[in-house]
Amino acid sequence: MVGIEHAEVEETLKRIEAHKGVIGTIVVNAEGIPVRTTLDNSTTVQYAGLLRQLTMKARSTVRDIDPQNDLTFLRLRSKKHEIMVAPENDFLLIVIQNPCE
Repeated sequence: MVGIEHAEVEETLKRIEAHKGVIGTIVVNAEGIPVRTTLDNSTTVQYAGLLRQLTMKARSTVRDIDPQNDLTFLRLRSKKHEIMVAPENDFLLIVIQNPCE
């Protein structure tokens, strides 16, 4: 069963990475350690650490406003990049893309 789930995850990541403008993807485990990435090591570590902190703060803020609620998706857009974070219980999926494409 685990092999099937792993194959589905890989297929989903490949589909995301094939989208126009996607610069890279990072999967971060619950401890904040990148377990899969398409970016170089230093960029991966920087994005993983900072976005994990930001996601935890955003989740905390949502729960402070309404304890029955939870963060399901986080999207940031800067002049250079658009960063999307999908938090789950055991991991974060981070996608960085060029917003102009």
